[in-house]
Amino acid sequence: MNVLLRIIVKEFLQLRQDRKIIPVLVIGPLVQLLALGFAANTDVKNVPLLLIDQDRTRESRELADRFVASGYFRLAGAAETVRQIDPWLVRGDAQIALVIGAGFGKTVNASRSGARELMPRVQVIADGSDANSAVVGMGYASSIISGFGAERLQARLVRQVEQAQPTGLTRLEPVPRPGPVPSIELVPRVFYNPDLKSRWFYLPAILALVLMLTTMILPSMAVVREKEIGTLEQLSVTPVRPWQLIAGKLFPFAIIGFVDLILVSLLVVWVFGVPLRGSFALLACLTMLFLANTLGLGLLVSTLVRTQQQAMMTSVFVLMVPMIYLSGLIFPIENMPGPIQHATRAIPLRYYNDIIRGIFLRGSGIAVLWPDAVALAAFGALFVSLASFRFRKTLD
Repeated sequence: MNVLLRIIVKEFLQLRQDRKIIPVLVIGPLVQLLALGFAANTDVKNVPLLLIDQDRTRESRELADRFVASGYFRLAGAAETVRQIDPWLVRGDAQIALVIGAGFGKTVNASRSGARELMPRVQVIADGSDANSAVVGMGYASSIISGFGAERLQARLVRQVEQAQPTGLTRLEPVPRPGPVPSIELVPRVFYNPDLKSRWFYLPAILALVLMLTTMILPSMAVVREKEIGTLEQLSVTPVRPWQLIAGKLFPFAIIGFVDLILVSLLVVWVFGVPLRGSFALLACLTMLFLANTLGLGLLVSTLVRTQQQAMMTSVFVLMVPMIYLSGLIFPIENMPGPIQHATRAIPLRYYNDIIRGIFLRGSGIAVLWPDAVALAAFGALFVSLASFRFRKTLD
């Protein structure tokens, strides 16, 4: 243990001498979190709206005002004909076009319904190049139009009853008013993220990215740097055992990873308001299992390459980028093809993604997260064993 402690002290001293790496390890993750935290927001608000009002009645203006007053749409301009929509969408000046056909006001106030010629004519045209905004914007528009139509139907029924005097009633007797139009009332309730803030979904994922950057890419470059300057060969002729050298080189990065975990968690909770409903102690314990995976992969990469540039390229493009795309951090795994879904089971970041979002948002405990913990422990043992074998072979 005395030898291991000296190796750890030596690694910290070596990190302190490199003045450029300390900001990368500590300040860099914080800046990255602040930048991505404010930028990672897919909530759809103030969608630029193009209005084509071919009716120009009080009813059509009321419908247009409802779109603007909802807060989801911003009136970007108006046009006379449908042919003028395409230039607005091409330039990006509008994402949604609301077309109110001629005769809209007369139709919604008609005394009878059911005929095709008496159906109100309203069309919503969306720019599908941004699929997320288009789908959400169309949903908002459909909800506004449905609410407007239901209110106009209720008002029309009231007028019909007031205009028709029921048989057997004198003028002094009040005319019965109709009750509400029978309908199914949907009462939605969202658990764990009531306001459906996309930032709550993405910020815990940034924590995983920060830990990967700190404990996978940088350790691989640090070990390769010692190869380049020749100090690794000098260590190989000392009485230091291979496991002591491996543990001593990886331990400082594990400590830095835990420091980043604490700092990033504080920013996520206090600055961005993401709730930490679960146990931070459980998060720290399961993070140790994830660090075993990233440190093992970093050490394994260092045994396969010869230069720091190769280590960075291999870590980023061969390991980190595929893990981000296939782990569920950004794209839901359920939407991927079947073979790809099975392939994601070999990615440790998938299980850590379930852990951090489960602890932060749902307050999950070990009774729920134990399968992810077992998977991380198994992959961590595998990667560390392979990396240690390759590292000892390199020393020999």
